[in-house]
This record gives sequence, C-alpha cells and structure tokens, in this order.
Amino acid sequence: MTPRRPLSGHHDVDVAIVGGGFTGLWTARELLRRDPTLQIAVLEQSVCGFGASGRNGGWASAFFPLGDEAVINRFGLEAFTHQRHVLQDAVGGLGAAAAADGIDAHFVQGGTLDFARSEVQARRLQTSVDDARDYGVGEHDLVWLDGSEARERGAVSNALGATYSPHCGRINPARLVRGLAAVNERLGVEIYEETAVTRIIPGRRGHRPEVVSVGGSLHADYVVRATEGFTPTFRGERRTVAPIYSLMIATEPLSDSFWKEAGFAAYDTFKDDRHLIIYGQRTDDNRIAFGGRGAPYHFGSTVEERFDHSPKVFRLLETTLRELFPSLDGAVTHQWGGPLAFPRDHSPSVVVDFETGLASAGGYTGDGVVLSYVCANALADLLTDPDSDTGYTRLPFVGLESRRWEFEPLRWLGINMGLGLANWVDRHEERHGDESRAGNLLHRLLN
Repeated sequence: MTPRRPLSGHHDVDVAIVGGGFTGLWTARELLRRDPTLQIAVLEQSVCGFGASGRNGGWASAFFPLGDEAVINRFGLEAFTHQRHVLQDAVGGLGAAAAADGIDAHFVQGGTLDFARSEVQARRLQTSVDDARDYGVGEHDLVWLDGSEARERGAVSNALGATYSPHCGRINPARLVRGLAAVNERLGVEIYEETAVTRIIPGRRGHRPEVVSVGGSLHADYVVRATEGFTPTFRGERRTVAPIYSLMIATEPLSDSFWKEAGFAAYDTFKDDRHLIIYGQRTDDNRIAFGGRGAPYHFGSTVEERFDHSPKVFRLLETTLRELFPSLDGAVTHQWGGPLAFPRDHSPSVVVDFETGLASAGGYTGDGVVLSYVCANALADLLTDPDSDTGYTRLPFVGLESRRWEFEPLRWLGINMGLGLANWVDRHEERHGDESRAGNLLHRLLN
C-alpha cells in the first residue's frame, strides 16, 4: 500500500483533522454531508487506519465503556436512555453509511453473545439482565439464553447460557477505514499521510489555530484532534488518556465441519464474562479473529511499535481460544496489536472550544467502532452550527472534559494493579466457583 503524499508548505483550510482513523475520517465525511463547500484536510502520521481503527476486533457494537449503573448515577436515567437509543441505532446506521458509500466492510449485524462458562458467570449475567429491565431495557434489546438456546447460535465449551443482544455488527475494520479514506478523497478532502504533527497551536487574538508538521503547516477555522491511543505522544497530553494495549490473533480459514459444530452462522460476535476482557468474531473467510487485554501499561504513557507484540499474551490468547473451541485444529496465522485510549473517568468525550478553535473526540476504551461514528456526527453538528441541538449533541458525554490521569508512578501502579486484579479475580472464580471481594473492588474501580 503506497502512502499518500505528506504535507509540504503552508495551506489554509476550513477544518484540519489530525488523525486518519475512524474518528477523523467519519468527521470529514459528516462535515461534508452538512456543508459540501468546506475545505478539509486530514493529517495522518503513518497511513490511514494505522492505529486502532485498522487493527481492532471488528465489533460494531452499541457498548459503552461505562456500565449502565455508572452512566445512570453520573448522568441520570433519561440521559442513559437517550444514549442507549442513539448507540443502538448507530450500529445499523454505520452499516448503512458504509453501504451507501460503496464500502464493502463485511458488515453483518448478527448481534453479540456473552457466554457464561461457570455458575458465577451465569449468576452475574442473569443479574445484569434483571438490572437492565429496571433501566427500561426490553427483551428485544437484551435477553438471557439458557444453555440449549445459546448453543443454537454458537457453541463454546462449558457454556451454561449466554446473554444476547442484537445491537452489534461484525466488520472488517481495515476494509472500512481504507474505504472511508477513499470516499473522503472522492469528496475532495485532502489527505496527507506520513505527516507527523509536531504542534497544534490554539487560535487567539484574531489568529486562527494552526497545525505544524515537519514538512509544512495548516491554518484552519477549526483543528480537530482525533488521535485516540496516540494522544500521549503530543506535548502536554501524557495525562489526557492512558494508552492501553489490546492484542489479537487470527486463525487460518477453518473447515465447514468446524463451523457446523461451532455455529455462529449469523456471524454473532462473542466473548465470555471473565473480567480480563476477550472478544472474537467469525470473519468473512471463516477464520476466527480473537483478541483480549492483558498486556501491561507502559510507564509514562509510552507508545512504541515494539509494544504491539507480546509473545506471552499471544500464547495466552491462543490457549484461551482453544479452550473455548476444543475441536479447533487450525493454526494461528496472524498476530498483531496496538494501543487504545483509556480516559481517567472511563468515558469518551467530544469537546469543542469555540474560542481557540480546537476540538477533539475520543477515549473509547476499545468500543470505538460505533462510538467514533457517533462522536463524528456530534462534532460535525457542532462545527457547522455551534448552537445545534440534535440527538448527537445532547449525548451526556458531549462537552464532557475528563479529568487528567495522575502523575507517574501513580498512573503506572494504578493501571497495572487493575490489570493484575482482573486476572486474579478470574483465577479465583475459576478455582473456587464464587465471587471474591476483590471482584467488587474491581467493579468500583472500573465504574
């Protein structure tokens, strides 16, 4: 794949977007849908989709990083209900938008299964469904399936049941992000790749904000920072989000006999209810793409390519995958990973400062496929009409500025202790068959 030309010289545009991933590219597309006369430039340090947008697990879900109870406690039931409906509608909306642009991203809205593979997981998942009913979530949005009902959709080892939600689609993220880049170019967006931005200068005293790279610069009415897990690489942003690494593996294409036994004919995404997150999907060419957390946070919010690979985590992922599917005899042929953005309050945000002309969106903590589409729509509404009052701009995290992370070494200690605690709680549940007090502590830390 040949990179597009880098930025050189000085240019003036209406909107400059730093980051060529889902957030940046959806924002450019949505801005032009609202105002086709806008001049927009996207600047990407590598190639579009180099970050999490091109490397994620391909879950286009209505999930939100904060749990339902935490959202309600923080913003209220009405705001939670509005947010839930917007995110649920956005799953199909994203698929329809890609199709309308002629992007074949292998989108299939088959829903998602969260399996209970122990009694303690079953109790926790059934309680989550009961709680959801109290919050107004009906059976058409989330339902408990017993063991036989779950196996009709997908079979993993030791499954006692599963929750099922239809509000998730499977995609090929690399195809989607590359397609979005091509669509934006056709619409007239200037995309500069291999353009590492060194400074974003706020507007002040009648001067427009400016983006500076090694080879050139841009003045714009608005500069949008859409850099997600790479945000800490900018001066002064090390405490804005913590870059947490999520790693993935993929098998070779698996046989028809395997899939006849395993199911997932509707391409449901899947996980189980352990605390150390895992996630999987059946790809269009019948592989399993499977990922999870477990890689450490690196001191000082450091982001380096060497952290994209961890032999230990790759081995653990393969072991877990073969535990889920004991009859899987195909080889693991691909391994990769990368950073995602973890904000201090665990909530994404959309922020526009109309005085300085600076805007940003991100902090998805791994749920960014649909959230990036939603946040881009909110940004586009606000940047084209600062007084706009839409379903997107009324989301509770629009205008929310997250508190900054603690200074090191507290940040390093806290995040890695949380990862270790999640692993310890999972081992306790597996060995003893009950929830530990540490699990309650972990729940409070994450909400």
